[in-house]
Parts: sequence; structure tokens; C-alpha cells
Amino acid sequence: MLPSWRRYRDLLITYLSPQRPRVLLLAILLLASIGLQLANPQVVAYFIDTAQKGGPDSVLTRAAFAFLSIALVQQVVGLGAAYVGAVVGWEATNRLRADLMRHCLRLDLPFHKSHTPGELIERIDGDVTLLANFFSQFTINLLGNGLLVAGILIVLARNSIWLGLGLGMYAVLTVMVLRALKRRATLRHVTDRQVSAEQYGAIEERLVGTEDIRGVGAEGWVLWRLLGLMQRRLRAMRSANLADSLSYFSTKFLYVIAYAIGLGLGAFLYEQGQITLGTAYLIVFYIGMLAAPLDLIQRQVRDMQAASAGIGRIDSLLLATPGLPPSGTATLPVGPLAVDLDRVSFSYENGDPVLHDLSFSLRQGETLGLLGSTGSGKTTVTRLLARLYDPEHGSIRLDGVDLREVAEDDLRQRVGVVTQDVQFFRASVRDNLTFFREGQPEGAHDSEILEVIRALDLWDWYRTLPHGLDTLLGPGGAGLSAGQSQLLAFARVFLRDSLNPASRPGLVILDEATSRLDPATERTIEHAIDRLLAGRTGVVVAHRLRTVARVDRIMILEHGRIVEAGRRVELLQEPRSRFNTLLRVGLEEVLV
Repeated sequence: MLPSWRRYRDLLITYLSPQRPRVLLLAILLLASIGLQLANPQVVAYFIDTAQKGGPDSVLTRAAFAFLSIALVQQVVGLGAAYVGAVVGWEATNRLRADLMRHCLRLDLPFHKSHTPGELIERIDGDVTLLANFFSQFTINLLGNGLLVAGILIVLARNSIWLGLGLGMYAVLTVMVLRALKRRATLRHVTDRQVSAEQYGAIEERLVGTEDIRGVGAEGWVLWRLLGLMQRRLRAMRSANLADSLSYFSTKFLYVIAYAIGLGLGAFLYEQGQITLGTAYLIVFYIGMLAAPLDLIQRQVRDMQAASAGIGRIDSLLLATPGLPPSGTATLPVGPLAVDLDRVSFSYENGDPVLHDLSFSLRQGETLGLLGSTGSGKTTVTRLLARLYDPEHGSIRLDGVDLREVAEDDLRQRVGVVTQDVQFFRASVRDNLTFFREGQPEGAHDSEILEVIRALDLWDWYRTLPHGLDTLLGPGGAGLSAGQSQLLAFARVFLRDSLNPASRPGLVILDEATSRLDPATERTIEHAIDRLLAGRTGVVVAHRLRTVARVDRIMILEHGRIVEAGRRVELLQEPRSRFNTLLRVGLEEVLV
């Protein structure tokens, strides 16, 4: 769907209102430039007529000086307008990028599973870049050049009403042609932007999967697939450019006709003695000058065609809403949190049930060991507890408060999650551990960070960092071993206690958090896990015996249903319990 004029207006008001002084200055500079463009030909016409009449040299000198001065001022004003326009455009588009990024970060997991990061990058950056000129100069240039065209026609009509009317009809015809071509070109630009986003998404996926692609020798297939996308992009871009060229050459063709008519009419009027030579020059110059604003209007319309495609795709992104209903405003009490699942059922987008009528409870400070084979629903339970999804049926409560009623910021602070897949950013060690915590002077909590690093037996690794906590980590944690990555993920949860004591996590979820650690490394952080779970409620998804040795309760899932649950000590004492069987056989061998 193409955007309406109201949408253009709303975008301009939203993103230009904070820059009113700059926009006003830009309007003044552009209008001043238009006035100077109209004034200088008058000086030349005066110079020609004065010279033809044999006027004094002093008058001719002053006219020449005036012409040079006006031309110089016009260039300065034009340069200033270009600079201010660029600042206005990029300030507006950067605000729009930030709004789109904030919106995407608030969308839920199903949205991000259906859109690749590369596609979203192209939509957030590429589509918005198309709007830079729209924000900075579109309205002012369109209005200003419209006034310039009107001024030229008025000046020409003062010399010959027929000349003014004829060129006025030409200007109207040109606008009508551009308007007729706009919609067709815009639709082609929409297709071009969509194919571009798909291409960026494919490139991003292939670059991320480079190791696997090379491992199975699939480079040829990847390049063949990329070739197909590039051919589609070529066809879409060529179609859009062809539509732009049609607008451009249609305008040029109409201009040549008008210029020929105007030039012939000016020569005719001069031969008839109805106008002076200076006026004849003025007519010819203004006709030539008429091409510039009309060409600029045509280019603004062309930019608007591309902007329309970008606006349409931006709107479709902004219209994407989270699948989760809005959070409430309730806050969770300080301390360990009780957990209650009441008849919870859930399925993902494909509709296949994952959890069936699940019910269990944890008292404050208890720790649950969640066991089950792959696909049994363990990770789904942790995602529901973190409210990355909502159950289709039933309810989940923390300390008696339904998760749907808890304020999102409070929930994120009070529930700590450590998974086996750890994400790191190209930023300092400090920022990666504190998640770019704002409002604290740099170094204010360095002692707490270093204390946690020591507690997690990472001190030897820390000593190898060339710039300490200011050392930049590579994208995705490049250079870190699997064990170091997991330990740093533990550090993030530990640091919440010192960086924000009021929001100390009351529920900690370890989703196979030690699965990537070798047994020796796992033993070194046992005391750290005990410290992490002390005074908190915990849910531990595990495959290893050592991990569940510290839990209070055990729950075993199979095909989304509870097949056994109870206190760990009691299940150990029951020889026929599933848990006892798993321990005898070996958790690692059975649960993978």
C-alpha cells in the first residue's frame, strides 16, 4: 500500500518539529537563493540595454559589479542551504532509525524468527536513507521552486502575455506528466527495496554460517543462490531506474519544445520592435532558467518515488505489533520469588503442541532441576517464565502475581537467565558485562566487576587483556573459548546484585548453562553457581549429574507432559523412580 499525503505530512511534522530553527533557516536560505536567481538576469538585461543605448561606463561598471556580487552571494547562500539541509535530513533520519530500532527490539521472538537480521538492517538503514532528502528539502524545494517557476512566468507575462500563458501551459503539462508517472515508478521502487532487503538478509545468513558452509563444501551453492538474488535485484533496480528515466526524458522533451517556441517568439517580438534586445535576452535566459526548477521539481518527485517505497516499508515495519499483550504495571516483591504454573499449555507458530496442561509450584528459595530429552519442552518452560511467550492456556505466577500483570522492566530485572548460547557485542569487557549500563560514571563499579571475575576463576584470563576492562571484545565474542563465554554470562547475573541492589534477581534460570563446559571447568564454577542460587529461587535445565546434585526438586518432562516430579531426596530413595534410573544410566547419555 502506497502512503497517503497525510502520512507524508505526519512524518514531516514528527521529525522536523524538533528542528524548527534549522528548518526556518533552511527555508530562508532557499527563498533567498530563489530571489537572487530572479534578480541577476534583470541586471544583465539592464546592462545590455544600457550598452546598446551608449550609456556611461560608470553605470555599466556598477551593473557588472552588481552582477558579480549577486552571483557570489547566491553561491554562498546555496552552499549554506546545502549544509543546513544535510544536517536537517540526517538529524531527522537518525531519529527515525532510532525509533525503528527501539520498535524492533520490543517485538517478540516470532517476528525476529520470520525476519533475518540482514533484512532488518536494510529496512532500518537503507529504507530510511532514502528519506534524507525528503526530510531536508522536499517540501521547501518543491514550494520554493514552484514559486520560482511562478516568478519566471510572471516576469515573462509582463513582457508578453502570450509568452507567459504558453509557458504556463507547458509548466502545468509537465506537472501532470510527472504526476501520471509517479505511481507507476513508486510501485517499482517498492519491489526494488524488497528485493534489496532479501539480498542483504541472504548475505547476512551466509556470512554467519561461513564455518558450516565451508565445512560441508557448500560454497558453490551459496554463490549460485547469491547470483540468483543479484539477478532479481538487477531486474528490479533496472525496472525502477527505467521508470525514473521515463520521467526525466519526458520532462526534457517537453522543455526542448517550450524552449524552441519561446526562443522563436522572443526573436519575433524583437524583430517587430515590441521588446528591446535586453528584454529578448531576458526572455531567452528565463526560458533556459525555467528548466532548472522544473528539473529540480522532477528530481524531487523522483526522490519522492523512492521515498514513497521506503515510507511504505517503514510503515509496514512500524505496524508490526508484538504477539504478547502489553505488560501491566505490577512490581514483584524483593527477595526470592515463588513460582506457580497452573494448567499451562503452549504451542509455537506451527501449531504443534509443545506443553500440555503443565502444573507445578516452587516455594521461595527452592531450586528445580528440569530434566527431559531433547524436544520435551524444557527450554519452552524457561521462555515462558521469562515471558518471551505467553501460554495459550493457563497462567504463570511469580509470588502470586500473574506474569501478564508485571511491568516489563521489573520482570527483566527480577528474572535472570543464563543460556548455553551467549551473545557478546563489539564493545569493552565492561560494557559487555554490565550491558551498557547508563547513569553510572565509568569505573564506579570496576571493583565489583573485578571481584566477580576473581570469583569465577577468570583472573588469569583477565590478566591477558591488554587494556583491562576497556579491552574490546570481538563481534560475537571472537577470541573467547566456550567456557570463558559461559563464565562471563554468569558474571552478568552476579553483577546485578552490586550494580542495582534494588532489582536483585529473585528467580534465576540456567538453561543448560554448563553444557558447553568441560568437566574440569564445570568443577571450578560449582561454588559460583551455589553463590548465584543462594537466596534465590532457581530453575536449572541440565544434562549432567553434577548440575542437578544441588537442586531441591526434580521435574522430568516427556513430550510436553510431566512424567515425574518430587523432592530430589525422596526420588533418590525410591529405587523405581525415573530419576533414579537416569542417575544409574547416566544423565548425559539419556537426555541428549
